[in-house]
Amino acid sequence: MRILIVDDDREIVDSIAIFLLGEGYEVIKAYNGIEALESLSENEVHLMILDVMMPKLDGIKTLMKLRESRNIPVILLSAKSEDADKILGLTAGADDYVTKPFNPSELVARVKSHLRRYTTLGSIGKQNGVITISGLSVNTENRTVKVDGEDIRLTPIEYKILELLARNRGKVFSPDEIYKNVWNENTIVGDNTIAVHIRHIREKIEINPKEPRYLKVVWGIGYKIV
Repeated sequence: MRILIVDDDREIVDSIAIFLLGEGYEVIKAYNGIEALESLSENEVHLMILDVMMPKLDGIKTLMKLRESRNIPVILLSAKSEDADKILGLTAGADDYVTKPFNPSELVARVKSHLRRYTTLGSIGKQNGVITISGLSVNTENRTVKVDGEDIRLTPIEYKILELLARNRGKVFSPDEIYKNVWNENTIVGDNTIAVHIRHIREKIEINPKEPRYLKVVWGIGYKIV
């Protein structure tokens, strides 16, 4: 597995690289968004660790550019811990958000979790094939989503949430239940994190996100696909 580390602080890049190399991963280093996009065009990358505040091209703009063509997992790094900053990053297409300073072991654990989920998604639904709900089609074999025959591009986290809800049509999942199922962790996450992903999915699969026909909110409880 090859991981791209992007941060204008070379010491941070080097320290993360040491831990990832110790776990057997291949590492590519970049120090701004432009270098990151060049590396992505020249190499097969399976996950990116991306700093938000960088010169030339910041992390958010880099992420948005990446999401035009690639769905690899992206973990954002930032010195900002406010919810608004996290929401901005998740809305732009990030799969995770880690605040500096961070525990390198925790970051490695998150990397493993996202790579495990990313590389195994293709085998999750081979027996079930395609989940069809009205005009919504979720192909669990090749991880593609269509709405009324039109291809929909989702990030790995967005896809996993949608697949979870689609597989359990009509069942209401609380934000905590979604987090535990999708992230495979028992840690409780703030409702805002799940809400941002849900809103992003709605914007992609619904004709009118304010009047959704698939992804419904059950106020005070959670979310479901109908």
